[in-house]
Formats: sequence, C-alpha cells, structure tokens
Amino acid sequence: MDAQIENAIEVAWNPSSSQELKGQAFEYLNQLRVDPQAWQVCIGLFTRSPPASEVVRLVSLEIINNAVHSEALDAASLVYLKQSLLEYIGRTYTSNTQSQVDPAHLQNKLTQTLTYLFVFLYREHWSSFVQDFYAIAQNDNLPGVILYLRILSSIHDEIADLMLSRQEQEAKRNSDLKDLIRERDMARIATSWTDILSRYSNQHDGVVEMTLKIIGKWVSWIDISLVINQQMLGLLLPLVGRSNASGGEDKVRDIAVDTFTEIVSKKMKASDKIEMINFLQLREIITELLASPPLNEWKGTSQYDTDLAEVVAKLVNAVMSDIVRVLEDGKVDNDTRAKAEQLLQYFLPSLLRLFSDEYDEVCSTVIPSLTDLLTFLRKVGTLPATYAEMLPPILNAIVLKMRYDETSNWGLEDEQTDEAEFLELRKRLQILQKSVAAVDENLCIEFMSNLVGNMFSTLQQQGSQMDWRDLDLALHEMYLFGELALPNMGLAAKSQPNPVAAERLALMMSKMVDSGIANYAHPAILLQYMEICVRYHSFFESHQNYIPRVLENFVRLVHHEHVRVRTRSWYLFLRFVKTLRAQVGNVAKTVIESISDLLPIKAEVPSNDADDDMSSDESDHSADAVFNGQLYLFEAVGCVSATSATPVADQALYARSVMEPLFSDMSVHLERAKAGDAQAILQIHHIIMALGTLANGFADTPLGHTKARAQPAQEISAEFTRASEAILIALNQLNSSDEIRAACRSAFSRLLGVLGSAVLPQLPQWIEGLLSRSSSKDEMAMFLRLLEQIVYNFKGEISNILDLLLTPLLQRVFGGLSEPINGTDDEIQLQELRREYVSFVQVIFMNDLGGVLVSAANQGNFESLVSSIFSVAKNLNHGNLVASRIAFNVLSRMITQWGGPDIITPGENPVATGPPSPTIPGFEQFMLSQFHGVCWDVLQDGGFRPSSDATSRQILNEIAGIQQAIWMKTADLYINHVQNQLGQDSNDFLRTLTTTTTGRKPLVDWFLALLKGRK
Repeated sequence: MDAQIENAIEVAWNPSSSQELKGQAFEYLNQLRVDPQAWQVCIGLFTRSPPASEVVRLVSLEIINNAVHSEALDAASLVYLKQSLLEYIGRTYTSNTQSQVDPAHLQNKLTQTLTYLFVFLYREHWSSFVQDFYAIAQNDNLPGVILYLRILSSIHDEIADLMLSRQEQEAKRNSDLKDLIRERDMARIATSWTDILSRYSNQHDGVVEMTLKIIGKWVSWIDISLVINQQMLGLLLPLVGRSNASGGEDKVRDIAVDTFTEIVSKKMKASDKIEMINFLQLREIITELLASPPLNEWKGTSQYDTDLAEVVAKLVNAVMSDIVRVLEDGKVDNDTRAKAEQLLQYFLPSLLRLFSDEYDEVCSTVIPSLTDLLTFLRKVGTLPATYAEMLPPILNAIVLKMRYDETSNWGLEDEQTDEAEFLELRKRLQILQKSVAAVDENLCIEFMSNLVGNMFSTLQQQGSQMDWRDLDLALHEMYLFGELALPNMGLAAKSQPNPVAAERLALMMSKMVDSGIANYAHPAILLQYMEICVRYHSFFESHQNYIPRVLENFVRLVHHEHVRVRTRSWYLFLRFVKTLRAQVGNVAKTVIESISDLLPIKAEVPSNDADDDMSSDESDHSADAVFNGQLYLFEAVGCVSATSATPVADQALYARSVMEPLFSDMSVHLERAKAGDAQAILQIHHIIMALGTLANGFADTPLGHTKARAQPAQEISAEFTRASEAILIALNQLNSSDEIRAACRSAFSRLLGVLGSAVLPQLPQWIEGLLSRSSSKDEMAMFLRLLEQIVYNFKGEISNILDLLLTPLLQRVFGGLSEPINGTDDEIQLQELRREYVSFVQVIFMNDLGGVLVSAANQGNFESLVSSIFSVAKNLNHGNLVASRIAFNVLSRMITQWGGPDIITPGENPVATGPPSPTIPGFEQFMLSQFHGVCWDVLQDGGFRPSSDATSRQILNEIAGIQQAIWMKTADLYINHVQNQLGQDSNDFLRTLTTTTTGRKPLVDWFLALLKGRK
C-alpha cells in the first residue's frame, strides 16, 4: 500500500501527468484522509531510510496531521506515532550535519505534527515532551536547537494565541495545558532560553532571533519573574545595544527591542508595572538607542535606520500608555502615583522625539499613547504646574509635524500616494491639536496666533522667497483656528465662540487679505487662501471693503494654469459669492466678462478605457469632471447676477447674455443628436444642465423652502421661460434618451424657482416629455415629487392647469403601476412609485384641490383612481407600509371631502340629525361597500402586525379614523351594514365606536385586542 500511496502522490504533483491521472490520484488521496489506517503507512513513508521524495514526505505528514487533529487516533496509536517520530528525530536531528536535516518546509510540517501530539499526549502520555526536545538541543546541536525553538513557537500559537477565535471546549483545553506547562516545565523552558542566548548570542543570529521572538510570545502568560531577572537582563541588554558599523539593518537588535515591548506590555498591577519599568532600565535603554548613530548621527541621511526607529517607537508607546493607565487609576497609592509622574516626565521627551520623526510611520506609532496622555490631562481639570509645562512642547511638536517635509513636491502625479498619506496623518494630528485645545484653549489661541502672525511678517520681508511649506503650515493652522473662533466647533461644541479667538481670527483675516498672499506662486498656497476665504465668509459680512479685492483674486484664480487650482477654484468661487450674494454688489458685468472664456461647453464622450476609479474629485481631471466644475461657474454667474444691488433689467440682460450662446449651440447640435450622434447628445445634455444650474443661481430661495418665496420678477421669468421652451424642444426631439430626460428633470426642478407661475402653462408639455413610454418607474416617482412641490407653491393658481393635465398624468402613472416586475430593482422602483403617487394625491387634498379629481374632465378616471388607492392601501408587503399608511390617509380625506357633513357624533345615546348628504350622489353607499371593506381586508391580513410594527400601528390608527368618519356621515346606514357583516360580533365594536369621545385610541385598542385574540 505504501508504494501505491507514494505513486499517487508523485503522479498528483508531477507537472507532466495527464489531467485524468491527476484527478484519479487526488481522488485516491482524498479517500486516504478518511481512511483510519492510512496514517500508519504514511509514517513509514516519512521516516524510512533512504528517504522518499520531499513531496511524498510532505503529503504523508499532512495525512498524519489530519488524522491526529481530527482525533481519529486512540491513545495507543498516538503513542506509537510519538515513538516513531522520536526515533526519526533522534537519527536526523542529533547531528550537526546540516545536510541530513529536513528542509524548512518539512520542518514546519513536522513541527505541526509534534504540536498536535503535544496537545493530546502531554497531560498523561508524554509528560517528558519538553525534556525530550530540550535534550536534543544540548551539546551545541544546532539542528536540535532550531527544532526545539520551532516547537516552542508552534505550541504558543496553538494554545495561547489570542488573535484566534476558539470554541469553548478548545479554549478550556488550552487553558488547562498552559496551567500544566507552568507547573511542570516553565522553569525549565525559561532556563533553556537563557542557556541558548548565552551559547549563540555571538555565534548564530538566526537562533537568537527565534529565541527572542518566543520570549516575546510566551511572556504574556507566564510568571514574569522567569524573564525579569538579572541573568536574562544581562543577556538582553547587550543585544539591544549592539552596534552595526556598516549602518545596515540589525534584526537581532530590533527583535530584542520588540521583546522588551512585549515584556512591558504584560498585564499586571499598577505598582508592579512601575517597578518593572524601573527594573528594566527602559529610560536608559531608550535614551541610549535614540542617541545611537542610526537614530542620531545618521538622521536625515540614507543610513537612518527607520526599522529601529519604529521598534523603539513601539516600546515608548507601550511604556507611556502603561504610565498613563497607572495615573488614571484612582486606586493606586501615592508612592506609585509619584513614581509614575516622575516616569512620565522622563519619557515625554523620548515620545516627542519619535513623534517628530521625519518618517510618518514612526510618528504614527506613538500617536496612541500621546492621545492617551492628552485624554488623561483633559480629565484632570485644573492642571498642576508639572502637567501644564508638558503642553507647550506637545503642541509645538504637533504643529511642526503638520508641515510638509523638505522632500515633498506638492501636486506631482507620481507623489499623489505620499501626499494622500500625509493628509491622512494631518487629520490625525488635527484631532491631537483639538485635544490640546480642550485642555488649554488659551495656550492654543496664543500659539496659533503667534505662528500665523510671524508667518505674515516673514512673508512681508521675504516675499516670494519664503518657503511655501512654512506658508502652507501657517495657513493650515489658520484654517483650523475656526475650531476655537467659531461656534459649535472643536471637541467641546459651544453655542458661543471664544471672543478672544474671534478677535484674533478677524485680525488674521485682515492681515491675510492685505498681505497679497493671493499672488504667491505656489498652487498649494492659493488653494489654502481660497478655502480660508470661503470658510470665514462671515468675516467679509462685517468687512465688506475687502470683498472686491478677494473677488478679483477669485476671478483671476479661476483661470490658473494648475488644473487642481483651476477646477477647485470654480467650486470655491461659487461658495464665496453664494454666501455673500447680499454683499458682493453689482459686479455681474465684470465677472461675466472676466470668466466668459470658461463658459463654452465642449462635451467629450468618454472612451471605453477611461479610468472610472478615480481616487477623489480633486485628482479627476477628465472632461466630465471639468464640466461638473463648469456648472459651478454657471451657478456662480447666476448668484452674482441676481444680487439686490443689480437692477432687474440688468439681471435679465446678464441671463440673456449667458444663455444666448447656449441656445445657439443647442440648435447647432440638435439635428446630429436626433440622428444618434453620441457627442451631440452629450453636448445637449450638458447645455440643459448648464441652463438649469444658471437658473438655480438666480433663484434666491429654493423651491419647497420653508421661507416664503417671492414671485420672480417678470423680466427674469420671461428670460428663463425661453430657456424652458428650448429645453422642451430638446426633450420632445430626444425623448428616448435616458440622459436627456435626466438632465431635463434636473433643469425643470431648478427652473421652477425663477419661472414662478409661468411654469404652469408649460406643465402639460413637461408631463408629456418626462412621463413618456420610455420613462422608468423611478423617473415617474421623481417627477411626481416635483409636482407635489408645484402644487404646494402654486395652489392658488394651479387648479385649472391641474384639471387639464390630471387625466394624462394619471394614465401614465396607472401604466407604471401595472407594469410587470422583473427583479429586485424593479420592485424597489415600484414601491417608490406607489409611495409618490399616493403622496401626490394626498398633497392635492391637503391644498384644497380635491375638486379637480371629480371635475368634468377627470370623472372618467375616478373609479380607477379610487381602485388604485385601495390597491396600495391593501398592499402590506415589506417596503410598502408607508405607502399603505398614506393611502389610508387619502381615503380618510376623500370621506371628509365628499362624504358630506357629519350627521351624528359619539356619545352615550347618539342620535342622527338627518339623512346622509354626500357632495357626490351615492357616495354614502360607496363608502360603506368599498371604504369599509378595504379596512377589514387589511385587518384580516395575516401579515398585518400593528402590535409589533410602528408603521402598521399608524395604519391601524388611520383605519380607526375611517370607521369613525364613515359612521359620523352615514349613522344608521353604517350600523346596519356592520351588523349584516359581523352579526352578533358587531355589538362590542359598535358600542366602542359610537360612545368614544376621546378620539381614536379606544377603537385602536379594541382592534388590537381583536387581532391578538385571533392569533
């Protein structure tokens, strides 16, 4: 059988074997994995002499491992396996002849097998496990030492690695094994570490590295005294202090430092932790390491050892976090606290040195402990002098770390990744700076004020010779200064700004505008300048004399040669004029003339290989991104044209001057677009978007805004009516294009703000265009949402238009509601259409326009309308409950609108005042037969659960209201109808309904009890 197994393995891993043979071999090997006897053959294949091929031995061990790990072997079999492997190891690993030893990958697999055997045999059948393998590691037997260390490392990974999630039974087994190791062999293992380090420290770095890593792993769950002693310290300190004359990497030294980090990170009592830090001489170790040539003399050179800096940073981070944790512990004794405070003073300079390291990876390593320290200081309250003295150097280090380093080249294509990483680090540093401000706000105000003030002084002296990095840092800090100077900013949100900070900010802004920094050549500075002007726009509201100068700078910068400055400035220019439109004055003519060269639209159809995965808008310079930036310019033109300081006639003139070229361009491209030219279609799409965006700039208050909207001036409305007509022509000609319909829908929503009631005569055309046969349910839903806004804003003028357009509108919607569903997306769109449809009908009733639903022009759709509302009301599927609630509310409003006056009111003995008198003849019977029935259909639906779902509870409340309303309008007709429907069961319901004088709640409770009783 062993020959058969060996042959199968060879065939399976032979590249020249046929696929058919490979398949047969793998199938055979898979059968072996579940064969309870296969492991015996495989142990022979692995241990035999002369040895089989490496692949045969590796697969044989894999089969053995599977058998052991799956607990397929009994105790006797495991002992047999143990003896076989010990005999093999005795032959192979007791000689210093490396040629006989298994290669690394086989050693790894053998170590795994031995680890599994340890787990199952150590308690009863192999208590000498550690002794046996430590014995092999004696007498300078290097292969034996390496195997022993591999096994120790593997045992930790198997039973003590906290990164692995384990089943409860396995976790208990591992815990018991760790206890057993501590009892039997831990002292022996610790002795073996000191023995191996003593023997190999100057002979074999590989062995030393393995030993140090194992100590670092095991120290978290063993008695710390086995590692923290003079003998071990005497072995570790020389390794930490090793010097490398060549300046190259020293892995042993780095791992030795990591070992100290693992030791110091071990959980223990606060007093013991402080004592351990002192005993390990960590202050001296770290000071010496930071003063060593790799981290001191070679700083700023290519020889600087970043790996060493990172491991030292990890050690300092661990020490500082532990010290802060001790100080935060309110139960520590005064002596321990005093020692911890002294250590804090000792280690802070080292932390700040590493925090300030030129390599951001090193800086990032110590940010957690610095965050812990600042959080602790924030909790202290009034700081004692020793703590207060720490803040200035901390703040200084944070701010200086925000500076671009000397090797940075801003904006270069090949350095975008480095820049993105630096900006991400800046965000983390900003949080630290906020933390300092939360501890001592006045310190931050003074520091940042001085920094910015000194920058402007230096700029005045040096001009364009000043380093852009210093300017960028100061402007960045000025941008962050708003955290202190503006309300509701910073870590502690305040309703009122700090008055000192607000005064300093105003002074900074004045200096910035007066400094002429907008003429500085570096693009990063220009971007910062514009961002700051937009962020602190409120400054210009009280210092309007600066607006013309800043506006002039913006108009110049929108033409900047650097693409990032140019495209970002378009957006910032819009933000600036939009927030200050009441203060910018009559500058439209100048602005339009200055930026007119940027307004021509040139649509480019993206190529198939265009990169769609841009990292950010700032790095996207595609034609589409440029056009999106142009839209900001069109809106900005609208904002500056429609200021209160600009005469209405001039506003109309400016609108015309911008739109005329767009109209001409549209007419040029329309024929080509009708013929299917992709570029022409995209060009018209862009023109329509530009017209809508321009209108959005002119509109002072967006449609639907809670503030009362003024009717637009007739001259403005007339100009944009032309735009609307042009768009409707394009929509009519290119209705089959999804992109054109989307652009028209967007433009329509924005034109409403400047058209006013002039839009009403055009509504039928908009409906015809936007609700075509090509329109999706999603498009219909969005358009209905727009119509809701129109009804709300023009309810006094829309009645006649609504009467005219309602029938074609409803027919389109009914068509969309009845379309078959294909997939989840279609179902979601249908739910949205249902919701918007019933919302639209609801808005009609809410604005006293219900009469149009039953007018002579729309009577033919009445039954279809009510039937569709019933259909939505009864649909209780997931995602449709909100629509159902609105539909029931619509039914309630129909009853109020057409059911006539109430003829009876609840009470002890209610008496009708007369017969029903609905406004629509026969509507009382319609309410009883249809409205009442749909309510009980829902109540009988098994999926209706108002006791556990809030929306369903709202539906139940609407149903209760409908029952009350029908009874109050029909009186005895309703009583007789219910008695005929429910018989004797109706008595309790009718008693609750007719006697309730406290609203709907008693009836809702009755329904809930009814539904609960049916379960």
